[in-house]
Amino acid sequence: MGLVDFAKFVDELATVAGEAIRPFFRTALGIDNKDGAGRFDPVTEADRAAETAMRALIRRTFPEHGIIGEEFGVERADAPYVWVLDPIDGTKSFIAGMPAWGTLIGLLKEGTPVYGMMSQPFIGERFSGDGASTQYRGPTGARRLAVRNCAALKDALLFTTSPLLMSERERALFRKVEKAVQLSRYGGDCYAYCMVAAGHIDLVIEAGLNPYDILPLIPIVEGAGGIITTWKGESATQGGRIIAAGDKRVHEQALKLLA
Repeated sequence: MGLVDFAKFVDELATVAGEAIRPFFRTALGIDNKDGAGRFDPVTEADRAAETAMRALIRRTFPEHGIIGEEFGVERADAPYVWVLDPIDGTKSFIAGMPAWGTLIGLLKEGTPVYGMMSQPFIGERFSGDGASTQYRGPTGARRLAVRNCAALKDALLFTTSPLLMSERERALFRKVEKAVQLSRYGGDCYAYCMVAAGHIDLVIEAGLNPYDILPLIPIVEGAGGIITTWKGESATQGGRIIAAGDKRVHEQALKLLA
């Protein structure tokens, strides 16, 4: 099966996830805290329902494939094809009724991310990429996405979900970049990376990401012409401290400040 066929299947996964999630959004729903260290890391019935639906569809269609999911762990991670699922990236926004969240679906081939989608079922937007091109579909129609040129940090728009998710040392380094850019904004989660691909944002800087937080977004950012690495300029596939940029020049300048 080629990537075109897999892309059609990813659309099916996004649809079943959206059908599971939408009845819960902006309702009184149960919230559990997954973090036992005193921090707040929420998970909801919607997260679990969406991942359950996607896993069931994958098992029925591709029983030999592996799965890495935020809520229910790892199955056959050594399989040639592995699906990466984050049913609601941005659960804190979700429980607050804010629409800055999305379902992340990624496909790994021999450990390399070859396809990714961010689906926002409430707004009805889908961003998908295969590392060579990135597409948008939503209320305004469908189009191919491309990053924008930005030669210098002084002209850049920077996003992070929250500096509070960083350590004190990481925050200090982030502030160096923040002071150098034209504008910084907080929030966004997975949406910020898609806005890099769409040419609206120049930089996203995060820390403490899990692989399922970032793997589906790599083909989206790179397919639109962007770059996504760790703060050391290494592969982003294992998560951790991540920087995504639309222009390699801004990426290089930010890396020097984060070093």
